Amino acid sequence: MQLVYSSRCLGYSYKMHIEKPERVADAFEILASRGYSYVEPTPASEEDVLRVHTRRWLEEVKNGDFCDQDTPGSEDIFSYARLSAGGAILAAKIGGFSLLRPPGHHAGRDGRALGAKTLGFCYFNNVAIAVKCLGRPTLILDIDGHHGNGTQEIFLGDPQVTYVSLHGGIDFPWTGMESERNCLNFPLAAKTGNETYLRVLDSALSLVDADKVETIAISAGFDAHEGDIASLGLSSECYRKIGERIRREGKKVFCVLEGGYSSKIIAECVHNLIQGLEGK
Repeated sequence: MQLVYSSRCLGYSYKMHIEKPERVADAFEILASRGYSYVEPTPASEEDVLRVHTRRWLEEVKNGDFCDQDTPGSEDIFSYARLSAGGAILAAKIGGFSLLRPPGHHAGRDGRALGAKTLGFCYFNNVAIAVKCLGRPTLILDIDGHHGNGTQEIFLGDPQVTYVSLHGGIDFPWTGMESERNCLNFPLAAKTGNETYLRVLDSALSLVDADKVETIAISAGFDAHEGDIASLGLSSECYRKIGERIRREGKKVFCVLEGGYSSKIIAECVHNLIQGLEGK
C-alpha cells in the first residue's frame, strides 16, 4: 500500500497546539526508512469540497475568519485543508494511505457537527469528500479514539454508505452514544484493551451487509493507542490485528489519517495496520 504524502502539509503550525507538523513529518521519515513509497496529491477542487460541505462553510474556511477555540482560522488554512482532502481523494483512487493533515472526521456539512462546541482540529471532512468522489457503496470504518460526528452527520440516511465507529464513550465530541439508521456506533470504556476491542470490531463488521459494500474507507486515527490522548488501551500490535480483520472482508480498502499525536506511535501503527491489511 502506497502512502499519499506531501511536505506541503507541514507548512501550517500553531504555537503550543497538539496538532503539530511533527506528528506526520517524523512518522513519514520513519515509514520511508522502512521502504514505503509515496505519491504526491493535488489539492481538492472547490467542486469536490462542495460535494460534502455548504458554500457558506467553504467560504468561511477560505477567508479564515471563523472562531474556534481548538481549530484556528488563518489566511492559508484553505490551501492546507484542500491539500489534505486531495490526499484522501487520491488514496481512494489508488487504494493508498493518506498521511496528511489536517484531519477531518469532526467537520460537518456546515462546520461544527451534531451540536459539538468545536471542530476538533478539522476543517473539511477528508474521508467524506473522498467517498463522495469515489461514488461507490462504501463502509466507512472509523477507528479513531473519538467519534466522527461530522462523518455521521454527512452520511446519516445515505443508502450508499454505512458508517461504523468504535470510540471512547466519555470523550470529545460526546456524540455517538447510540446507533442510528446506517450509522453504527460502539462507545467503549477508556481501558477497553485489545481483546475486547477486537471482539467489538468483529461484532460491528458482522452487522454490515457485505453485499452492499464495494470499498472500505478507514478513518485511521491512532489516538486510541495506550500511549495517546484518547486511549482505549490498545497496543501497537492491535492495529495489525485490526488490519487482518478488515482484510477478511475481501473488499478494496483505502485509509485516511485522523488523530494520533505521537509520531513514533503513528509510524508503528500505520505500519502494523498496513501489514495486517496486506496479510504480511
